Amino acid sequence: MDNIKFLKEQMGFQEFWLDYGWKDGFWWHHNLWDWINTRLHKYQLSHSILPNFFKEHPDIDNVVIQYPLYSNKLVKQIADSVHQNSHAKLYFIIHDAEMIRLYADEPEKGQAEVDSFNLADGIIGHNTKMNDFLRQNGVKVPLVDLGIFDYDNPQPIQPYHGYDKSVCYAGNLIDAVFLDNVHPTNRFDLFGPNPAEQYNDGLNYRGQFLPTELPSHMDENFGLVWHGTSVDTCDGTFGRYLKWNNPHKTSLYLSSGLPVIIWDQAALADFVIENGVGITISSLNELNEKLDALTEDEYRQMHQNVEKIANQMRSGYYITHAMQKMLATSED
Repeated sequence: MDNIKFLKEQMGFQEFWLDYGWKDGFWWHHNLWDWINTRLHKYQLSHSILPNFFKEHPDIDNVVIQYPLYSNKLVKQIADSVHQNSHAKLYFIIHDAEMIRLYADEPEKGQAEVDSFNLADGIIGHNTKMNDFLRQNGVKVPLVDLGIFDYDNPQPIQPYHGYDKSVCYAGNLIDAVFLDNVHPTNRFDLFGPNPAEQYNDGLNYRGQFLPTELPSHMDENFGLVWHGTSVDTCDGTFGRYLKWNNPHKTSLYLSSGLPVIIWDQAALADFVIENGVGITISSLNELNEKLDALTEDEYRQMHQNVEKIANQMRSGYYITHAMQKMLATSED
């Protein structure tokens, strides 16, 4: 939704919602009639709705799809309709590349996604590391780095409160198994659903809030970006995925005015270092030492750097610059 908002406001794009027959809970509660209706709708979509839409809108120059749609067939139907019935170019904005995340050990599914990517005229990927991976694994269309996800944050940017070495972690706490082995010496606050019955000393559960409200409650010095079961490294499917993706959590923290602490092997560690908006760690066992070594002046400068990035995120700087570069690349 943030991409839609910023591309509309900053670049004059229009939004069109594509109904392809999906129902909430379809896979768990569907009956035979739902199954038949869904397939009839998909047939109408590919043979009538999509082709007619592009025939009726000959003035469309660029079509942007937010990927994935979780249907390679639907992606092909859209690509065919765009290219056969209009002069428009087709672009994808990647939110998740499942060939890296869920299909890492399933080459056939990974190749099917590569085939879908190659139907586009260009792709905006998360960062250099993700786009390098896609190129090395068969994606041949132009790729542009997003840099980091923008964040339409409705709350004021947290002002500078001084340096007390405090940290917060926001997310689904049922997935934060690593917290079992975190022993902070400074304030460490937790936000999100599914908290544990009890946490180690120094870990403070502060509740669950709506995404639009949460930033107003985060007054800590840093936000932590970590995933998995271990304090020594980010592990598991989603932990390893940090090596290539831009977690939305990072944008939540930065757009709220919080510098970040992030795994040093994460793709966004480069962004954090280059922009001076946080610190990187190889293990959470380094956390207390890293916080103790940081001076108040160093943290104040870090917070000032974050304010600049936060304002850029709130104005759609990253998606609009990436899209402008994508369009310029296609014209060359």
